[in-house]
Amino acid sequence: MNTHFRDTRKIDPTRGTTLGDNTPNDADRIEIGPTQLAYREWEAAGLALPDLQAMRRFRWERLTASVVARDYAGVLMFDPLNIRYATDSTNMQLWNTHNPFRAVLVCADGYMVIWDYKNSPFLSTFNPLVREQRSGADLFYFDRGDKVDVAADTFANEVRVLLAEHAPGNKRLAVDKVMLHGLRALQAQGFEVMEGEEVTEKTRAIKGPDEIKAMRCASHACETAVAMMERFAREAVPQGQTSEDDIWAVLHAENIRRGGEWIETRLLTSGPRTNPWFQECGGRIVQNNEIVSFDTDLIGSYGICVDISRSWWIGDRPPPADMVYAMQHGHEHIMRNMELLKPGITIPELTAQCHVLDPHFQALKYGCMMHGVGLCDEWPLVAYPDNAVPGAFDYALEPGMVLCVEALISPEGGDFSIKLEDQVLITETGFENLTRYPFDDALMGRA
Repeated sequence: MNTHFRDTRKIDPTRGTTLGDNTPNDADRIEIGPTQLAYREWEAAGLALPDLQAMRRFRWERLTASVVARDYAGVLMFDPLNIRYATDSTNMQLWNTHNPFRAVLVCADGYMVIWDYKNSPFLSTFNPLVREQRSGADLFYFDRGDKVDVAADTFANEVRVLLAEHAPGNKRLAVDKVMLHGLRALQAQGFEVMEGEEVTEKTRAIKGPDEIKAMRCASHACETAVAMMERFAREAVPQGQTSEDDIWAVLHAENIRRGGEWIETRLLTSGPRTNPWFQECGGRIVQNNEIVSFDTDLIGSYGICVDISRSWWIGDRPPPADMVYAMQHGHEHIMRNMELLKPGITIPELTAQCHVLDPHFQALKYGCMMHGVGLCDEWPLVAYPDNAVPGAFDYALEPGMVLCVEALISPEGGDFSIKLEDQVLITETGFENLTRYPFDDALMGRA
């Protein structure tokens, strides 16, 4: 006879009821969290863990304050990353991006309600800031068929009743991303639908102390995973029959082993497939004495995005001189642009003062020179001078922002691309580069 049992042992009996990040010391907990491996590595590295209860309250307070500052009744969010920000809860995140079944309403008085999958309301109960769990925000055709309008009317009526109680008399409702029937139903309830993404992107742009601690931990985990990917590539490629996918799979596996969540893109290519950039990782066998370039775009521990890029020369011969020059030029580009970063500098000023790439690297340069990062790539975007749109980003940098500083050095008609990117915190006095991963010695001309 099979005996079923529930293992109630603690993750670490020596730590008491909570772990160092102020989450339950329970191997069966609902909330996503780091693994024992990640905790051990962070302890060995001397990293301070975030207080997740304080981080959640910081985010909730910022979001509520943003609603009040704009005189909105509330903000209604369907974007899974905005929901993660508001509640720190997850539910089938990638599936939810193309089948939007979750929603969160944060009212002007801070009252927060989540609509979740009908069989999983418990997924956010660990967070007392979420005051109610409901269902019924699934307004997509696959799920509702030809009666999606009826579901949308029911949902919108619930929102109206909630806001009549928690923001009486105010019909200005910010909404981030909503299905067509949902928008129509909200407008039919008399709401003036406002730009919700403006609210959430600017709210998320400033990181609190515990978010920064979480990002340091996530960065360490990501860079540890990248180091294992590099080790694998350097050992396996010279032996032959190692594909781009084989290399890329190491990063996925090591991210998951540390409590990471997913990787947003497939941007790892080798040899001539690196140019033009944005080809996706595939089955090509990486040859000895070739370049490998990649962009992590990784959603790691605590749901934090670590978006860094590196290029490696793998082989027993020196890389070509033009490739070394491109690498050095790219390194100079991100370092010079990084030196501009400080509180108070405006985004147009960054654009105007940026390091200028050589003419033969201009056509295929990256789509931006910097962008914000937090739970994913976020606002703001810093464009190159020829791509800047006047008035689109007329804002100054503030302490607590985190920006990714990028370079794509890709000669037009060439057979390689150098991809480099570091993740940088804006401090009270300047900046701190959070990225510690080294640049390839061979490509830098040091080996």
